[in-house]
This record gives sequence, C-alpha cells and structure tokens, in this order.
Amino acid sequence: MVVYWLVPIAYLLGSVPTGYILGSLAGVDVQKAGSGNIGATNVARTLGKRQGIVTLLADTAKGYIPVILGLHLGLTPAESALVGIAAFLGHLYPLFLKFRGGKGVATALGVFLALAPVAALFLIVVFAVVVIWSRTTSLGSMTAAVAAPLTLWLTAYPMSVIAMSLFLAVMIIVRHRDNIRRLAAGTEPKTQS
Repeated sequence: MVVYWLVPIAYLLGSVPTGYILGSLAGVDVQKAGSGNIGATNVARTLGKRQGIVTLLADTAKGYIPVILGLHLGLTPAESALVGIAAFLGHLYPLFLKFRGGKGVATALGVFLALAPVAALFLIVVFAVVVIWSRTTSLGSMTAAVAAPLTLWLTAYPMSVIAMSLFLAVMIIVRHRDNIRRLAAGTEPKTQS
C-alpha cells in the first residue's frame, strides 16, 4: 500500500533541517544562536528576513508535498493524516540533527494547506491578527494551533483529520513551553516591523 512507503518518506522529508542548512552555509549554527530553534522565526532573527522566508517556505513544503502526493495517489483522509503526522514529527525530531528539531508550525501549515486548504487560510488569518495585535510570533502560532481542531470540526472535516489537528496542536504547545514562560514573564521577544 502507498501509505506504507509514503509515511517514512514524509518523515525523512520532514527531517531536512532547512534553517540549520541555511545557517551552516552562512557559518552560523542556528541551534546556538538566538533562541536555538531551527525554525523560520529564529532564522530570520539570526540570519536575516530573506533566509527566514526561505526557511518558512521550505518547512511548509515539507508538510505539503507528501500529503498532497498521497491525496493524488488515492490515500484516504485517515491515511493522509498519518502522512502529515510523519512529516510533522520529522521536523520536530529530525533524523539528521540527532532528533533535535523545530516547533513544527510551518510544517503543520503545509499539512493543513494540503488536507484542509480553506481551514488553513482561516488559520493564517488568525495567526496574522494575533501577531499584529500582540507583536509576538509565538502567541500567534499557538493561537492558530489551538484554533485548528475547532475550525476543522466546524467545517465538517473527517474525524481523522480533526484528531490529527488536535495532536499537532498539543505538540506545538508543548514545543512552545519556553515561549509560554517568557510570555508569562513579559520577556518574549517582539516581532520587528
């Protein structure tokens, strides 16, 4: 079955550490700079906005490509959700970085864009509104993650996709635990205009 080979491929694709690679090309170890995260926000802060955008697009593609491929190959929503989870976990626990990865927000967005594009667009709006209001990327990311299961439920997506979104949301919140502490202390960095 397609799902049996697409799940490990999705994990391996998710494991490609875009931000770390861009940092290495610039002579910077992003795991030791800024927040130490390999995601787009830290890459933008440590390497510049252009590299941050490249990281965002590449990390989103890591979630989108295997899921959309699976859909075109006839996978069910439940099987596609498994592929999405594999890509997401690849980013969080990348094989190529000793399982020390990012927070998964962009990769989760790619999964949602493939599986639930209308819901994904709504979640992008939620993220943008919260970031503009709070000037805090982490708060926007967590708010969109928490909103995802409810949005998918209200728009009548299959239960397997809703369950996947709940898992992704919980993992994203867990990966943001340091940000939550900084938000509570009032020390979380603000986004630059």
